[in-house]
Amino acid sequence: MNRAWAELVRGPAALTVPGDIVAGAAAAGGAPARRVALAAASSVCLYWSGMALNDWADRDIDAHERPGRPIPSGRVRPAAALGAATGLTAAGLALAAAHSRAALAAAGAVAGTAWAYDLGAKHTKAGPAAMGAARALNVVLGATSGRAPHRALPAAAVVGAHTAAVTTLSRHEAHGGPRSAPLAALAAALGTAAAVAAPARAAGPAPQRAGTAAGATAYVLTTAPPLLRAAREPSGPRVRQGVVAGLAALVPLQAALAARAGRPGAVPVLLATLAAARRLSRKVTPT
Repeated sequence: MNRAWAELVRGPAALTVPGDIVAGAAAAGGAPARRVALAAASSVCLYWSGMALNDWADRDIDAHERPGRPIPSGRVRPAAALGAATGLTAAGLALAAAHSRAALAAAGAVAGTAWAYDLGAKHTKAGPAAMGAARALNVVLGATSGRAPHRALPAAAVVGAHTAAVTTLSRHEAHGGPRSAPLAALAAALGTAAAVAAPARAAGPAPQRAGTAAGATAYVLTTAPPLLRAAREPSGPRVRQGVVAGLAALVPLQAALAARAGRPGAVPVLLATLAAARRLSRKVTPT
């Protein structure tokens, strides 16, 4: 993947996606590794398709606000971006079909929501909710690998709420915004961390409690400092840093959810993924 295409699909941000699958599978009672891998591969394809479609749909806006993006800069043709979005969607659905009918249904819902967001909902009041729904459905896709998928609904709601808050903040990336925007995102993050960590303090084996606490702590430490800086100086670059941190914070949030569901071993693996995403983000922007 050359740099232009890596920028188009936000390559580093894809490392935040498999954690949705892990968290969903853990909450659903665990799953065979092969099924989790298929769901994760499907999820990454759908994520990349959504990113390519996003740039295709926003190519005229980006020509004014972000002329260095791959399409307005001429490094990727619009038709190629749309073709990639279509092909990656098909690949994601095919991988889900190889998993199960339930996974195909969930992947279809993820894809449909993502396409609706990119082609219309993004620039409406429903945009953040639509993006949050897509990410929540991604957790449900992971849950189709487990024995009791319905048990993953609370985890899906948590991931969806976090995503909606970050998406709301991202509307101020280009020109900055009021201090209330990063402060609202910070309040949502602190509330999310408290909600995830609180049940684990009262019950569960020590490794489960420790893993949940570690994930929740890493989540706050990842997202809070950039949001505080953005609140002090709500310029476009500062807000963008807050959005990047919000995307990265998905990984420790997923780790905390997996640990709370009884899979504390996922915490070090996912936190290692976070470190890799941060390194790659220095080379290719995830937003």
